[in-house]
Amino acid sequence: MNEKAKPAVLIAEDEKTLSSIIADTLEDEGFSILQAFDGNEGLRLFLEKRPDIVIADVMMPRMDGFEMVGKIRSTDRTTPVLFLTARSSIEDLVSGFELGANDYLRKPFKMQELIIRIKALLNRAITDKDIQTVFNIGNYTFDSVSQTLACETGMNELTHFENEILKRLCTNVNRVVDIQNLIVDLWHDDCSYNRNSLHGYIHKLRKFLLKDKRVKIINVRGIGYKLVFQ
Repeated sequence: MNEKAKPAVLIAEDEKTLSSIIADTLEDEGFSILQAFDGNEGLRLFLEKRPDIVIADVMMPRMDGFEMVGKIRSTDRTTPVLFLTARSSIEDLVSGFELGANDYLRKPFKMQELIIRIKALLNRAITDKDIQTVFNIGNYTFDSVSQTLACETGMNELTHFENEILKRLCTNVNRVVDIQNLIVDLWHDDCSYNRNSLHGYIHKLRKFLLKDKRVKIINVRGIGYKLVFQ
């Protein structure tokens, strides 16, 4: 988080009444507020002001929230982003997370829940600064900030979910990462769609790690996954 007396929140929301309600509520909670009513203005304010957290509506004029956050993530992978969305499909939510969102709230929502989510994301951002971000995995170097997995013969750029899964495996080397906890942590919903998505990401990570036969992601049946160096 930036060294400021008040954490700065960028609200990119085209519904001006809702934006004002959010802004007034957060100001009462001690936050400094930046407001944008379309994606272009949101991106401009982000690049100029560098807020501590972004709250972005998905459906906005001129540039939607997905595109705006995609452009933000091209230069900044650490500032927390929370999507507000009226969409309910799992595919849309997955798209948001793949772009680098950290959390989401479905409309309509309670302001108290928004406040709790914002404070949790900001606290996590502070804590993450003291957490290891670069891991040596056999012949690989995994950088969870740049979201890259590199070895002598090349480098893979990881998606948001691939990065988050591998980070949790690396911080628990030789220990089982519980599958249910992993799904709820990343997707907030332990449903069959998300379980299948997790299996798909694990399959891709295994392919990325094939160049060093000592490195394996083991499936501990009925429990979870474990990263081991053999």
